[in-house]
Amino acid sequence: MAPIYKVALVQLHPKPLSPAQNYEKATSFIRDAAAKGCHLAVLPEYHLTSWVPRESGFKDSCAESAVYLQRYEALAKELGICIVPGTIIESDGGSLLNIAYFISSNGEIVGRYQKKNLWHPERRHLVSSAHEPHTAFDTPLGRVGLLVCWDLAFPEAFRELIADGAQIICLPTFWGMRDVSDEGYALNPDGEALFLNNTVVTRAFENTCAVVFVNAGGPPEKGEKTSFAGLSQVGVPHLGALGRLGRAEGMSIVDLDMDVLRVAEENYKVREDTRPCVLREVPDYH
Repeated sequence: MAPIYKVALVQLHPKPLSPAQNYEKATSFIRDAAAKGCHLAVLPEYHLTSWVPRESGFKDSCAESAVYLQRYEALAKELGICIVPGTIIESDGGSLLNIAYFISSNGEIVGRYQKKNLWHPERRHLVSSAHEPHTAFDTPLGRVGLLVCWDLAFPEAFRELIADGAQIICLPTFWGMRDVSDEGYALNPDGEALFLNNTVVTRAFENTCAVVFVNAGGPPEKGEKTSFAGLSQVGVPHLGALGRLGRAEGMSIVDLDMDVLRVAEENYKVREDTRPCVLREVPDYH
């Protein structure tokens, strides 16, 4: 019988340029998730610093990224829980990289991914992983892949990961309701929510995988009246969105039944049909 994993969707509201404060809040949520028997906790993109690249202290706030990564490694080992610490901004020769990690329950990093598909305003500040292939990796939850935010719009990224055996794809995100032009927003103020809710579930169906989508949320005191999109959820074929949150900060725990993925693949045969064709010897009739 396939296992059932408890997954914590930690929809933080990151305070700009406050990594210490944001880390402490994230740690509180992760400890709560571990106490409730979760096998995996996933945080949003930019959860330590928020995304404020034009502010003068932004680069300085990213300076201790390695320190916080080590703290998450120690926390994962202490609690016996896998952690995807959203994304962490790292400096490389003056360039900024947006990196997602998968930390195993023994405290070891087993997966690393540098964001490939950068949202248009990010391209002035970040370096893409460009043509590096998307690869999956082995974890206590099986084979997992990592993507980040705008990667959601690129189905080929998911295809690469499932071709490498991924069954779970974790997707830390920092996605707001006003991340479009005024003209686009006027067409539909809920357009970004429509995009997210539909696309997360579509990617799960079309790849017979689980998509663990975790977005930043708005301030708790504002409730749903926020420009943060939130809507963290686990997209699963046959079942749709599990544990979907609203727009405010919070945590949702989802029971992810891996047997559902087996049933989906047996029905849809996506992995079978997208497997590279094996050339067969053609009989010589002459």
